[in-house]
Amino acid sequence: MSAFSGVNAPTSQSLLNYILLALVYGGIMIYKGQHLTVKWYYYLILSIVDVEANYIVVKAYQYTSLTSVMLLDCWAIPCVLFLTWIFLKTKYGLRKLFGVGICVAGVVLVVFSDVHASERKSKGPSPLKGDMLVIAGASLYAVSNVTEEYIVKKSSRIEVMAMLGVFGAIISGIQISILEREELRSTEWNASAVLPFIGFALAMFLFYSTVPIILKICGATMLNLSLLTSDMWAVLIRIFAYHEKVDWMYFVAFAGTAIGLIIYSYKGSREAAEDTAQVTGAIDEEAATENRTAAERLPGAGEDDGPDSNKTTSEAATSR
Repeated sequence: MSAFSGVNAPTSQSLLNYILLALVYGGIMIYKGQHLTVKWYYYLILSIVDVEANYIVVKAYQYTSLTSVMLLDCWAIPCVLFLTWIFLKTKYGLRKLFGVGICVAGVVLVVFSDVHASERKSKGPSPLKGDMLVIAGASLYAVSNVTEEYIVKKSSRIEVMAMLGVFGAIISGIQISILEREELRSTEWNASAVLPFIGFALAMFLFYSTVPIILKICGATMLNLSLLTSDMWAVLIRIFAYHEKVDWMYFVAFAGTAIGLIIYSYKGSREAAEDTAQVTGAIDEEAATENRTAAERLPGAGEDDGPDSNKTTSEAATSR
């Protein structure tokens, strides 16, 4: 929508989201008196990758079609599979790989439905350049998701969001001053230009807030597979909002993606028990970390507990 309004500032679109993350979750961290449990440079690396992934993919929309972005964005899935297998030691059985294949095939059908229905009227001014940008951005998204999964399992969700917001806002601000200064200066800031920025920022804030929960419970692969359904909803919007005709293969594709997600996420009783124990342990560990942080805020709490408890014990013994 911003591109349609004549605003081509990808980094600026993400800046407000990072500011919201920093203010909301950073404020919670300050209120609770939490300290960093992960080194700051991990968050710096995560933020750089995340900012550039957003920039590259949004930039690609200027050069290629929405359909190409929908298809090539699936490149993040094999990248996530490879990275989690190498660095997080995640094991994938044949059933999970089969489910991944069905999900990707469903999205490919969406693209074929566009071609079959002759709806792809414009390929963009520079399709090859746009396609290469999408592939690069999808690769960075995979790195970002896997890195965030690694970090979120070692710290709290609030800490991850706060630090991603702080570093993301700083990096975005620097990049805007270098690459998008003239674009913002020449933009006519009316309602049609401002509202898409605000809507995008709020949507991204809600999305970013839920990602750590999904990563902690399901992992980066399940997250990216679930995001494939967004391509399906995009087609629904085209039908009802823009009154475009969609080929019948779209409905087959939607069903295929849903079936693929079910196959991938299906777990036997043993797998379900192990995952439940793992998630419960992670939640208990995060709660324990927050309790320790809260206890540290109380001066002399640990010193008072010892003598008082000993005194109480001795008094009880004397009374007996």
